[in-house]
Amino acid sequence: MIPLLLCVLALADSPADWQRSKPEDLGYSTAKLEALRGWLRTQKTTAMHVSVDGRVIFEYGDTAQVSKVASVRKSVLAMLFGNYFASGKMDVNKTVEQLGLEDSEPFLSIERKATLLHLLTARSGIYLPSGNEELTSASPRRGAQAPGTYMQYQNWDFNAAGTAFEKISGKDVFDALESELAKPIGMQDFDRKKQKKVSAKPDSVHPEFAMYLSTRDMARLGLLMLSDGAWGEKQVMPRGWAGRLTTLVTPHAELHPVPLAMRTRSGLWGYGMLWWVWDAPNWPQITTGPFQGAYSAMGAFGQYIAVLPAARMVITHKVDFEKDGTPQVTPGEFHAILQMLLESRASAEN
Repeated sequence: MIPLLLCVLALADSPADWQRSKPEDLGYSTAKLEALRGWLRTQKTTAMHVSVDGRVIFEYGDTAQVSKVASVRKSVLAMLFGNYFASGKMDVNKTVEQLGLEDSEPFLSIERKATLLHLLTARSGIYLPSGNEELTSASPRRGAQAPGTYMQYQNWDFNAAGTAFEKISGKDVFDALESELAKPIGMQDFDRKKQKKVSAKPDSVHPEFAMYLSTRDMARLGLLMLSDGAWGEKQVMPRGWAGRLTTLVTPHAELHPVPLAMRTRSGLWGYGMLWWVWDAPNWPQITTGPFQGAYSAMGAFGQYIAVLPAARMVITHKVDFEKDGTPQVTPGEFHAILQMLLESRASAEN
């Protein structure tokens, strides 16, 4: 994590807007960033926001536009759990039965041993329907994997984790999002009425907790993670929670389903607790470079909150895929964006 003072200086307690800096003042090249802007015009990017030390050095598109963040919602949910873990209300070792997460189909005996920690790390071994047939059909057969032993990215874990949050906190997920994150960090575009619980019935009683955020508000979440939960003089998330969420649990090579590992290969991301974590065992030349300690929230079609602590950088990227069919920026294309950003720093320094 970077020193808290950096983010305090950039945003202090004023939620009105971001402070901006000339790229060269922070070691970046305006010319190179404008070349990136030209490349983005050829892509499906709706908006992008880049900050260093909490100061904006690059923006593209309408960063105030609110749209669905897809699976980025899972990483935001993980952030909400922090205060309940610190207060003792959240016990990650409680089982799905103890948490009252029974679904339309009863648990198998082996599934009853799955814990909240297993849900948060996508290792529950519970392969029940979730309303997303594509992910459910890619799962192993029920009972094939013991809880905690096998990572399978599938929405039952994530939706059930949302239900677990509501039971633990006694709050609606979106009410908590508003009062515990959006307001304390001064989100500029958050609208409680736009958040949606998408029913998965009759497949499952656990809904999708769909979140709708702007690119610049996503950037505030990234900066909160980078500053170890501090916002000005406030500790919005407990110290150390961001680090716990972004500690590697599942290396890239152990991601399932296998096509998921193939999609992240361009950037070699593993998995932590509802956050993707940089994992480059085969690239020793860059494990101590700008990607050291990097982590990201990722959503389908091009939704990202990428945090590069070594570069003190937060990058958020959106594609409004609901507005115009299903346009997308692939993981490989987004990794190319990250490389162009880092190359703009090298150019400035040379």
